[in-house]
Amino acid sequence: MAKKASKTLDELFHDTLKDIYFAEKKILSVLPKMEKAAHRSELKRAFAKHRTETEGHVNRLEKVFAAIDKKPQAKTCDAIIGIIDEGAEIMKEYKGSPALDAGLLAAAQTVEHYEISRYGTLRTWAQELGLSDAARLLDQTLEEEKKTNVLLTEIAETAVNQEAEAA
Repeated sequence: MAKKASKTLDELFHDTLKDIYFAEKKILSVLPKMEKAAHRSELKRAFAKHRTETEGHVNRLEKVFAAIDKKPQAKTCDAIIGIIDEGAEIMKEYKGSPALDAGLLAAAQTVEHYEISRYGTLRTWAQELGLSDAARLLDQTLEEEKKTNVLLTEIAETAVNQEAEAA
């Protein structure tokens, strides 16, 4: 029986890059729906801002692919599909409800936490592999994702959760 060739960190890096590329493009398609569904203006603005940032994340990922001499390619990410499906379920079940914005925020933060995890891992692997340009680009996106998460937390804590509870 032939021994299967062992996979390397650079292959794992490339595979995970394809995964987050798919995720970012999927997120781009969902953010306008979340913006439209949100009631509070600051939440609508946060989703609009994140859509613009996400377009930048896709462009930055394309630069990371170029840095490793690979063409930008997406690989279906079941994790993000599941997270987005949960968000869609919340939008459907809580439409018109005071708890809708709280649910949208929770779904958005789940996405952010997934992205923070992915970008942190990819940045570390890029450093391990000596891909300093890729590591720098991934770190820029990681920092933006962390800021978005903080913004969403502030919106949740200052208004949305209390509103959902009071209603």
